[in-house]
Amino acid sequence: MSANPAPVAAIVGVGEGLGYALGKRFAAAGYKVALAARSAERLERLAEAIVETGGQALAVPTDACDERAVMQLFDALENDHGPVEVAVFNAGGIFRSPIAEMPSDMFEAMWRINCYAGFLVGREAARRMAPRARGTILFTGATASLRGGAQFAAFAAAKNGLRAVAQSMARELGPIGIHVAHVVIDGMIDTDAARQRYPERAATLGEDGMLAPDAIAETYFRIHEQPRSAWTFETDLRPWAEKF
Repeated sequence: MSANPAPVAAIVGVGEGLGYALGKRFAAAGYKVALAARSAERLERLAEAIVETGGQALAVPTDACDERAVMQLFDALENDHGPVEVAVFNAGGIFRSPIAEMPSDMFEAMWRINCYAGFLVGREAARRMAPRARGTILFTGATASLRGGAQFAAFAAAKNGLRAVAQSMARELGPIGIHVAHVVIDGMIDTDAARQRYPERAATLGEDGMLAPDAIAETYFRIHEQPRSAWTFETDLRPWAEKF
C-alpha cells in the first residue's frame, strides 16, 4: 500500500445500473472503488471499464449475505488498499406473491438480501470507521421502505427493516462523526434490463420518466460531501412522471 493511498469507497451490490454508476461517480472524484457482488465476471468487466476512463477500481466478488465474506471484504480493503471512507449498501432482490401463496423460504430470502446483508455491511463499515470518528455509510431504499404494497409483503418487510437499521445506526453513529443516510428510490431505474422486462411501462413513462443511474449516483455523492452541520438522514428520489 502506498504512503498516501486514495480513499476507498466500497460499493456492495453492483450491477449494470446504480451500482456501476456509483462506482463511476466516486472513482471520478479520486476514490479507489471496490465493486462487490456475487458475479465475478460482471465485476471484472465493470471495474475494467472504470479503469479505462482513468479511475481506480477493483472487483471483489462477495456474497453480502455471508457474514464471514463481508468481514473478509472489509479486512482486505483496509489492509491492502487503505481506510474505507464510504460504504454503500446497494444489494437487493424483489419478489412478488399473494400473501396466501407466499413461500416461507422466499420471505426469509428477501429479508436476508435486503435487510440482513445491509446490517452486515453497515456493521463492518462502522467497526472500521468508529475508531477514526469519520466516514459515510449509505443505504439504498425503495418505495417499499415506507409502505407495503399488495403482494409485496416479503420485500416491504425487508426494506422497512433495512430503513430501521439505518435509522438506528444514524442515531448511534452520528454523534461520533459517522454520517449514515438512507436513500428512497421511488420509481423504476432506467436500465436496459428494466426496459426489456417492462417495455410498456417504460414507454408510458416517456423521456426522463425513469430514474437515471448517474443522476441517482450524483445524489449519493453529494450526501457524502455534506458538511456535518447539515447532514441528511433520508432523501427520496423519483422522476417527474412518478406519482406519489
